[in-house]
Parts: sequence; structure tokens; C-alpha cells
Amino acid sequence: MGEMKFWQKDEETMPVAEREVFQLERLQTTVNRAYRKVDFYRKKFDELNIKPDIIGDLSDISKLPFTTKQDLRDNYPYGMFAVPLRDIVRIHSSSGTTGKPTVVGYTASDLKQWNDLVARIMVAGGVSKEDIVHVSFTYGLFTGGFGLHYGAETIGASVIPVSSGNTARQLAIMEDYRSTVLVATPSYALHIAETMDKMGITKDKLNLKIALLGSEPWGDKVRDEIENRLGVQAFDNYGLSELMGPGISGECECKNGLHINEDFFYPEIIDPATLQPLPLGEKGELVLTTLKREGMPLIRYRTRDITRLYRDECACGRTLIKMEKAKGRTDDMLIVNGVNVFPSQVEEALSKVEGVSPHYMIFVRKRGALDEMEIKVEATEAIFFDEMKKQKKLLEDLTYQLAKILQFKPKVNLVMGQTLERFEGKAKRVVDERNI
Repeated sequence: MGEMKFWQKDEETMPVAEREVFQLERLQTTVNRAYRKVDFYRKKFDELNIKPDIIGDLSDISKLPFTTKQDLRDNYPYGMFAVPLRDIVRIHSSSGTTGKPTVVGYTASDLKQWNDLVARIMVAGGVSKEDIVHVSFTYGLFTGGFGLHYGAETIGASVIPVSSGNTARQLAIMEDYRSTVLVATPSYALHIAETMDKMGITKDKLNLKIALLGSEPWGDKVRDEIENRLGVQAFDNYGLSELMGPGISGECECKNGLHINEDFFYPEIIDPATLQPLPLGEKGELVLTTLKREGMPLIRYRTRDITRLYRDECACGRTLIKMEKAKGRTDDMLIVNGVNVFPSQVEEALSKVEGVSPHYMIFVRKRGALDEMEIKVEATEAIFFDEMKKQKKLLEDLTYQLAKILQFKPKVNLVMGQTLERFEGKAKRVVDERNI
């Protein structure tokens, strides 16, 4: 590991009281700017008779309305932007429960800030300009690949933009190019370890020292296995594409919580039932407000992630507030190998195929290190007892529609009508068999 300990030491080690002054100024600016520049917020504030000058201290943030993922979808594609489209230099998007994704726009200043925030997270995990960073995240509309890529370049590290897939080739590149840092999902890191075993590659053949892992939940058991099998120190990082991408929070070398870059993202914990703020230390839903984002400021964005916030005197020297690893979600979203999956997406696929009923079940389990999603769907009686050729065609059509919507191909099985459980109340369509 390199000698760097901080990327922006003054900001990361600032006394809490001093930082709160900056937070208040930035919050006031953000609220006023969102009111003036974003129709959604102006209408929302006016409906609730809220004036943008309502923020006198940080606690006044609880008087502001929440923003949800549905709000972003309802304003698709550019309705949440606070600048003219000509000032947006990059656009990313994420999947959702409907055909419309959430669209995220960045100005040149936003990208510079994003690079620095990711650089903070990477340096906190021990990455330096001496490292060779192997990025196994997908590149494209997904923010993970580009976020970590440019964060590493900002530090001055060498970056190998491998993207995902073809694990044998990735291992050859790691060995030949002497990669020292792996960026991946925890599941893919374990899959790499399993592939190494099959290929007879021992960890001493690689130069890996650090693994920066994110995009899905993982626990200490998975961390221990990854560290032992790959010979690395593994660090968690947390991000949301709606707010920027990776760079919201990450573990330092103490590995006892994720430091939130709270000078850019103001964090709250609320009770998801009452929507009331909770004090430090209590578990609830994480809510974040952007404090310096130009292209798309978001106020009190409900992440749906369950965690808690706390402050301690971290041995690393950072004074940034910490969050626990997210322990679950308040909505029905699943994360399968880093991809967001909603049951309603399955329903959408079923609606496009004739010969199946609306009754289905989703099973998620571990297949080795990776997640496997199986979808059981009831076929109509006519199809189920028809010739195999028609069943095969139906299965192909259904798999195609699911892969088109989910962006990966799940395992699909047709079952006879009345086979799957029925529910009098809210249907429970998901069985998650993973031990996270």
C-alpha cells in the first residue's frame, strides 16, 4: 500500500463544528437554488407553503419534503435538472420498476467533485498513485465503472478498464499487468477466487493488495473469505447513481464503519413508518441531501437503505460521520450480482408474453460465489399440456423479455397452473435464500 492517507486532508479532518457551518451555508444555497431552478421543487414547496429561506439551522432540514425515486421517474428525463441541457456534459441512468429509468446529469464541475469524492474513498482504503487499479465494474450507463475509474486516475494511479466478464482473461491480465487493486462486486471477487482454484492459480501469483468492493450488500464472513483467498485487504464503499454514484461513503483502513462525505451529502436517519428523524445511533432509513451538486440537486432523497449513523474518534483521523453497512431496504428491490431487480419488472415481462399466467415466484440463491435468480412462472393449461416445441418457444420468448428488461438472463422454469402458492393479502413473490 502507498503512503497517502488522505486525498483532501483539510476537508476530511475538519472539526465537526466548523464543518457544520459549511453544511448550513451549502444547504441554504442548495434549497434556494433548487426552488429557483427546478420546477418540481418550486411546485412542491409552494403546495406545502414552504419558503426557501426556511433553513435557519441544520435541524430545519426536517421541515423540507422528501424526494423519491418515483419523483425522478415522474420527471423523466430532464425534469430534475437545475441547469440548461447544454451545461450537462455527461448523463448516466439506473433501472427502476417501470420502463423509465432514473436519469442523472452532471456538469463539468460535478464531475470534478465526483472524481475527488471517489479519490477520498480510494485513498481511505489505502490506494495511492503507485497502484495499478483493475476495474471489473461494468462501464456504461451504470455509474460504478466510470466513477471508480476516474477516481483512481485523479489520484494518479494506473487504471486497467477491463469491465466485467471473461474471468479467465481477467486473471491473465491481473497476473501479466501486476494489478495491485481490484474494483468489483463482492460476488465477483469470490467468483474470481473460485476460478483461480479451478485454473490452479494461487494468490501468490497475483500482486493484488487491496479490493474495493461495492454495489451489493456483503458481510464480514464474505470479507474474511475474500481477504484469505485473494490475499487482499477488502474495503466497502457505498454510492447511489441518483445522487452521483460511488463516492458517498467508504471504509478507512480501520474497517469499523463507512465515512460519509458529509460536506457534499447531508445525512439523516428517519423512521420509515413515521418519516420522523431519528437521533444518532438509531437504526432507520438513510436520507441524503446533496450540498454542492450543480446539475441535479436532490433534497432529502429517500435511499430506502436501512442503516444507522454515529460519530467516534476514528484512529484514521477523519472526523466525517460514519454509517454502518446497509442492513436491508424498505422497498422490494433485490440486488442480484450488483444489478437492481424489482418484482414489478418480472410482471412487466410476463405481460408481454402470451401463454403464461400472472402467477410467479422469484428465487434468489448463491451458485458458488455468484447470485442466481430463478423465476418460476405458471403456464396456461393449454400450453403446459401442448407439444414440447410450443413450450420451448414460450420459454425462449419469456427469457428474452426478462433479459431485455432486467439486463441479464435469469433462469426461467414453467410450472403447471395452480402449482405456486396463493395469497389472501399482499403476495410474497420473492424467496431470497442467500446468507448475506
